[in-house]
Amino acid sequence: MGDHAVAGGKARSPEGARRGRRRLSVDERRDELIEAALQLFSTRPPEDISIDDVAAAAGASRALVYHYFGGKYELYLAALGSAAKRLSVLLEPPAEGAPLDRLRISLERYFDFAESHAAGYTALLRGGPADRSGEVGEIVDGIRQLLLDRILHSLGVAAPQPVLRITLRSWMAAVETACLDWLENRDLPRPDLERLLVDHLVVMLDVAGRHDPGTGALIDRSARTELHPSP
Repeated sequence: MGDHAVAGGKARSPEGARRGRRRLSVDERRDELIEAALQLFSTRPPEDISIDDVAAAAGASRALVYHYFGGKYELYLAALGSAAKRLSVLLEPPAEGAPLDRLRISLERYFDFAESHAAGYTALLRGGPADRSGEVGEIVDGIRQLLLDRILHSLGVAAPQPVLRITLRSWMAAVETACLDWLENRDLPRPDLERLLVDHLVVMLDVAGRHDPGTGALIDRSARTELHPSP
């Protein structure tokens, strides 16, 4: 019996097997490769991952990966850009509510993204060159600047003074660290962590206000109420 014989006496060639696979559009295949890359980049350093690894994870050929992206670095940039775009769309600021209420909603959406797209979020913050230079650094810095702009928008501030800017960037770094820790351990209920982080910001703004009168004037009354509730 021949090597390609199967039940019923018909052989199925490799070409026939490929034709039996679901046909994907150019965009669908590209997205599939990016998703596979994000999964890999979130678990191992980019330098430890080869084009063959991505191709195998996506069920594609290495030639196809090169065809769409040109090389591993281009694929990595596309993967990070995809993660950043998803987060950017999700974090469109709420139009109504007090600043702290809008912040709570934005933080919940941020954690929704991190939980639903853990691979992309982790790759976005942990992957890439250690010095964050070049295009990779631009993607990461761009999403952080976007987050800062949206927080400032919720506070009604166009051009923050140094104390406020440093305070908010410090808080954003704490949020990133807390989120990565939560994804790794998940030993604290997510709503509790979100409330903790909002309380962190309230305290930080209160302290910042003591160092800069302009920042102190921007602190919403609801924030002061939460920090110093009436008896």
